[in-house]
Amino acid sequence: MFVNKFFINKQNGIRPNAINSWLLWGIVVLALLGGSGWTLAHPLIGQAADKTQTYTQSFQNTTTTLSGDAVEANMYFIKMDYWQVKKVTINLNFQVSQLTNRETSDITLSLNGTKFESFRPRNQTGLQTKTVNVPLRLLQGENQLKISGQIVTKAGDKGSQRIQTPANWLTIYSGANANFTYQLKAPTTAIKSFYAHFSGTDTIANANSVIILPAQATNGELTAGMYALTGEARTITTENNQIPVTTADTTAAKNADYRLVIATYAHLPKSLKRQIKPSELAQRAVIKTVYHDGHHALIVTARTAQLLQKASRFIANQELMQETTASTKTISAQTATYTSEVRNGGTTQLTTSDDYLTGANHQSSTYFVSLPVDRTNANGSKIRIHFRYAKNLDFKRSLVTVYVNDKALGSKRLTAANADDDELTVSLPKGQALGHDFTIRVAFDLELPGKTATNNAQTPWALIRSNSEATIKSQPVADLLLTNYPYLFLKNDTFNQLAVVRPSRLNADDYQTLTNIFNLIGTYAKSNTGQIKFYTHRPSSTVLKNSNVIAFGTPQQNAFIRALNSKLYFKYNRHFTGFVSNEKLSIEKTYGQNIGTVQLLRSPYNSHSGLLVVTAAKSSDVYRASTQINFQRNIAQYQGDAIVVDHDNNHNDYRFKKHATVKNQTTVKTVVQKNSKLVLYLGIAVLIMVLILIAGFLIIRKNGLLERRDDHHE
Repeated sequence: MFVNKFFINKQNGIRPNAINSWLLWGIVVLALLGGSGWTLAHPLIGQAADKTQTYTQSFQNTTTTLSGDAVEANMYFIKMDYWQVKKVTINLNFQVSQLTNRETSDITLSLNGTKFESFRPRNQTGLQTKTVNVPLRLLQGENQLKISGQIVTKAGDKGSQRIQTPANWLTIYSGANANFTYQLKAPTTAIKSFYAHFSGTDTIANANSVIILPAQATNGELTAGMYALTGEARTITTENNQIPVTTADTTAAKNADYRLVIATYAHLPKSLKRQIKPSELAQRAVIKTVYHDGHHALIVTARTAQLLQKASRFIANQELMQETTASTKTISAQTATYTSEVRNGGTTQLTTSDDYLTGANHQSSTYFVSLPVDRTNANGSKIRIHFRYAKNLDFKRSLVTVYVNDKALGSKRLTAANADDDELTVSLPKGQALGHDFTIRVAFDLELPGKTATNNAQTPWALIRSNSEATIKSQPVADLLLTNYPYLFLKNDTFNQLAVVRPSRLNADDYQTLTNIFNLIGTYAKSNTGQIKFYTHRPSSTVLKNSNVIAFGTPQQNAFIRALNSKLYFKYNRHFTGFVSNEKLSIEKTYGQNIGTVQLLRSPYNSHSGLLVVTAAKSSDVYRASTQINFQRNIAQYQGDAIVVDHDNNHNDYRFKKHATVKNQTTVKTVVQKNSKLVLYLGIAVLIMVLILIAGFLIIRKNGLLERRDDHHE
């Protein structure tokens, strides 16, 4: 309950029994406003701030086997700023070699560079689990957990040197996690405070965040909603959760503590419309936090769809939202809302600060390189590592190696002469496509001299400098297959002229389908620029020719899909009540009425564009099909250009295109870039020909002049 403390202990010289009647009326009005949901003070009360909660954050690690007597792995997790953390535990699942000597093998955990726990594997074979408490003083917003240790297979003698064999291994299984026990800091009226809670990993995982649109949203409102959804999707750190787009009457909306309400002013619920003064909407959109009906809400509204979409682009800009301390923000047509763009010319800095590696034997650091989803690496890409290292190494056995996706590309022996300033440049393999994202690992083998040398963890070291970089030449992705989706629908990390043909009337399944489709697109869209436009009917020929088209719904809901039937891989029967058999799949009549499909076609309106159709005879099956294109981990399963999903959750993909390559529109610039050497040679040849012609002309001219001179003397 909201309590206004303005009058408490205020020394104004008025006796309690002599308060004027107007002041009493003021108190009554304030109480009524507080009860009706108006926000008058900081902080707001929503979720119980003093209630202890728990949240388990899984590490995004795959099962990994580390070999050698010295092993090391890195994992990452985050802590939300609005958590008052009481306890953190790390839970690991691992297995060590059956030959491991439990008396000499050990594993050490460090957080953000500080070691805090060491233990020995238990004297047992098979999977082991370990739960470790983390010192709260080591926690940061973004945290790096390093697992390091030595796995040896026999007891060491003082005069002997450990020998690495294939039997020295440690396997860390997926499913490792950090478990938080915490209390929430109550959100304030600031827009940035609402945004932090709304986008929080625990809020989303607990289904406490929703985007609410009107029940029958207009095309402009749908566009605004998708801008907001994709802006949120790109910031979500987990691969299992999303923010649903829904309507106010659904269970998801009613149960959510944080609601992003997007609607034109005419379509706002009356209870929220009262929170916005009509005068505030003069040629402007309004973004405003309110505490209403026991829930935190951020209202985004305007009188026109254009201004509403402008405000949604502001919502989709993480930097702007994190900087806005006011409770109300007005957006005009002139407000700058686009996300900042970093143009690096294909060069990626591997680390913003020097990476310091300590300890003998094998030490490594891993970096993630990402290209736009519509591009992949091309020939001529290089990785250049600048580094330095200790001078007390055994330089006959110490070296550095660069890996890409765990495949070695090149190594170099370390030398005392170059210890203060060394570098290694490797080229990526020609003709080998790595996709639009890959990992680069820089590994050092820091060997100490002598058999009895002490293995002091701080003695051998290496430093990877911040000017290390990857220069990745790229080329457009060519194949229109689910392997590369959402390629074509994105260009340069933003929306590539998307025309979305929607059902004539929307139901709950349709909103869920939209959420799934644009959640994945938003994951890859790093910018809030580009265009999304919705259509209820068939777009014009000009729009279809110049757009990448997404159509979803049933044939009964969407006339555009009915008209496309002859172009689909999985076609409907003549009554549009179910799918019929084709060359890839025999379909029984009832089965065809209860399956959903995702079909990725070359656009029949422009061979350079894509057409995505998510359709079924029932809207619930349309939604079921869309669950296969909502997260990266789901779409990664498929290699073809069509997916079929049934009620038993059997999902299979099929390939229909014989030639999946999309012909890119060729420009003079593209031709010159692809044939630069040929153009150079032709230029030299033309220059030589010109010089020969000029020389011949001069010779002829000179001879002609001489002949005229001879005639004159005669």
